Amino acid sequence: MVKMSDVAREAGVSKMTVSNVINGRPGASEDTRARVLEAVARLGYQVNATARQLRAGRSGAIGLLVPHLDGPYYSHLAARLDTLAQSRGYHVIIERTGASREGELAAISAERVRPYDGVVFSPVQIDSADVRRAGVEVPVVLLGERRLSGEFDHVMMDNVGGAELATSYLLERGARRIALIGGRPETGVDSMATLRSRGYRGAHAKAGVPVDERLVVDAASFTTKDGYEAVMRLHRDGISFDGSFALTDAAAMGALRALADIGLRVPDDVQVVGFDNDAESEYLVPRLTTMDPDNDSMAERIMELLLRRVEAGTSEVGDVVESVMSARIVVRESTLAHMPG
Repeated sequence: MVKMSDVAREAGVSKMTVSNVINGRPGASEDTRARVLEAVARLGYQVNATARQLRAGRSGAIGLLVPHLDGPYYSHLAARLDTLAQSRGYHVIIERTGASREGELAAISAERVRPYDGVVFSPVQIDSADVRRAGVEVPVVLLGERRLSGEFDHVMMDNVGGAELATSYLLERGARRIALIGGRPETGVDSMATLRSRGYRGAHAKAGVPVDERLVVDAASFTTKDGYEAVMRLHRDGISFDGSFALTDAAAMGALRALADIGLRVPDDVQVVGFDNDAESEYLVPRLTTMDPDNDSMAERIMELLLRRVEAGTSEVGDVVESVMSARIVVRESTLAHMPG
């Protein structure tokens, strides 16, 4: 095994200089840095991340606290975060909170998070004040739909903007009665469903198209079954529609199956848009037009914010950051290719 002393000898510098260069500390000239990095590459030296973490008093573990893993969103996010963490010498431990207040308070308690170097937490029922009162001493990055008070770094997707873009796309392509699968009434409480419903209504308002509230259909947990049952309910009630915006790709998949069973053609009779850009959406019949929330960039941003505090050895590093990741539309076969003439 190549040791740091071997790199130092090859580069003609001290072990301390090698350590400083590898860990990005200031002090070495550009020429010295170049010599050290060339020696590292030439000898194939690899940093012993475990030993470095032990010396720094760290465990190398990052906690990921999420409501559930049943749907594709959190399972895919967990995979992305774990890949990024491993590339930095860390590993991710996943805990499910069940989206209940009790489960979230238990998961974020000081005792539970003490073994972690940092925590990524997606709260549904509690807020940042609850996290603060829990006495958590490790760095925390919040992930979720609601804007919380600026006490912790927070990464969220643009639910309102993404839903508005999806709905506007359908309106631009001639749809005038757009079913909102998984929609919610405006309650003043921010959640994924209420925020995306807000974007749906905002697009209608901007286009001057009234919303028929009978088209806003609850879909419970936003699963494929929920999407299927929502469309079948509209059909049984005799409520016509020429477009469908489902709040998740899973619900959109169920909507597509229901439309096929009813005998309606997609996109000729009903255009369909989902949200999340799940891997499966590209392989449906027809391929699903969907909103891509850029989950890769989101995972990278989460890890960047968390590790800047973890590796500094303190939560008090720089200003608290709130990042909103923009969504883009991925056009496929479930919407009309051209605007109506």
